[in-house]
Amino acid sequence: MPEKVTYLEGQLTENEDGDSLEDVKISKPLNAETAPETQELANGNAEEEPTTRLYKRRWAIVFLFSAYSMCNSFQWIQYGIINNIFMKFYSVTSFTIDWMSMIYMCTYIPLIFPVTWLLDKKGLRVIALVGSALNCIGAWIKTASVRPDLFGVTFFGQFMCSVAQVFILGMPSRIASVWFGSEEVSTACSIAVFGNQLGIAVGFLIPPLLVPNVDDFDELARHVSIMFYGTASMATLLFILVIFVFQEQPRLPPSKAKAAIQAISSEQYSYLQSILKLVRNPPFILLIVTYGINTGCFYAVSTLLNKMVIEHYPGEEINAGRIGLTIVISGMVGSLICGIWLDKTKSYKKTTLVVYIMSLVGMVVYAFTLNLGYLWVVFITAGSLGFFMTGYLPLGFEFAVELTYPESEGTSSGLLNMAAQVFGIIFTISQGKIIDNFGTLPGNIFLSVFLLLGTIMTGFIKADLRRQKANQSTEPTRPEGDLQDLASTPVIIKEEKL
Repeated sequence: MPEKVTYLEGQLTENEDGDSLEDVKISKPLNAETAPETQELANGNAEEEPTTRLYKRRWAIVFLFSAYSMCNSFQWIQYGIINNIFMKFYSVTSFTIDWMSMIYMCTYIPLIFPVTWLLDKKGLRVIALVGSALNCIGAWIKTASVRPDLFGVTFFGQFMCSVAQVFILGMPSRIASVWFGSEEVSTACSIAVFGNQLGIAVGFLIPPLLVPNVDDFDELARHVSIMFYGTASMATLLFILVIFVFQEQPRLPPSKAKAAIQAISSEQYSYLQSILKLVRNPPFILLIVTYGINTGCFYAVSTLLNKMVIEHYPGEEINAGRIGLTIVISGMVGSLICGIWLDKTKSYKKTTLVVYIMSLVGMVVYAFTLNLGYLWVVFITAGSLGFFMTGYLPLGFEFAVELTYPESEGTSSGLLNMAAQVFGIIFTISQGKIIDNFGTLPGNIFLSVFLLLGTIMTGFIKADLRRQKANQSTEPTRPEGDLQDLASTPVIIKEEKL
């Protein structure tokens, strides 16, 4: 008797001898009455291609995104890390310079829904072009603001960069899902997030080196100008690369889960219904709150780092930048390790909970060692804090995709980031006021209390890994150019033939 075949979610796996199709079990693709792919073999074409494949271009896409994300996040922190110098140059208050960071958070909140809608309607390439273009425009506007009476111009340039951030911050999980296979998707997301973290790291390191705290305003303007023109040149180069390199999506999907999503017709998809499904998902709502608390704490610490360090170590602007660099570099290492770990183990809930607990521990230790008078201790404790707090970012993105599949990755990531901006604004303003009135220790304890709350809430998140379930029992994804054994490759056949 001929060997039987198995039909899984719209794909037919033939036996090597191509025997008769008897006793075939049929199940339609997820959320689709009839998948578009089922029309591909109307006449039983024998020369079928693999239904999934990995393309080498995926690495160029993720690293290019990482690069222009880095440029944007550099501009986010370039004012805050030399807060006292820009206060003097533009004759404004410390709180005004804090708004150069918080404008990123405020802009994100009202724009995230239109941008995620545009991402769903127009795709990755349009979002990448708009994001990199706005980042470039904002950087060039800043080059025209190098005069003490032009703070409004530099603020407008920062506003343009903050709008660009809305087109950047929620992209990592979408790029990973569209271009990468199920065994590397978390690593790819970590690489995409890596660029944002690297930009913050460079933003902590370079401004204190390029813009020294001098009293001569002409010399100070020259140093600021060098920083602004260098940033604008880099942003322009990256925008040009996006035009010529960035591609919408691969011709064939990289995983079975992504293939199932692509099988859903545009008429069946509703952005509003997708949002409603997400807000009715209790595990995802818990994740939104916990992600917002953790990332909001990171935003507050990054924005106020210069103020906290200078209060205990006067004149140490360069070391304040180096401490910030240590926080982010260690976090970048943590992100990559967590991404690789997730791809190997798929233990999203346990990994997220452990990293959250360690973020709390790191925050408490940092709070009680900042005022000891030893900079080397601050470097160690800040690095430990960064390893877990910054390393948490890609974990949140990937956990959200698992909990909300098959909804849009851009929408779920956008809601996470919106929560992060809300908590970031609240924490930055509140901690800044606490530090001004009571000192750094009460301010950092304030953040520690919220991290404790977030840790408890993380323990209640139910690990419903929907994307992993969709990827179970699938054939391995074929790398580009690997066309051997096509006879045994899953293929799509017309349903009427069965």
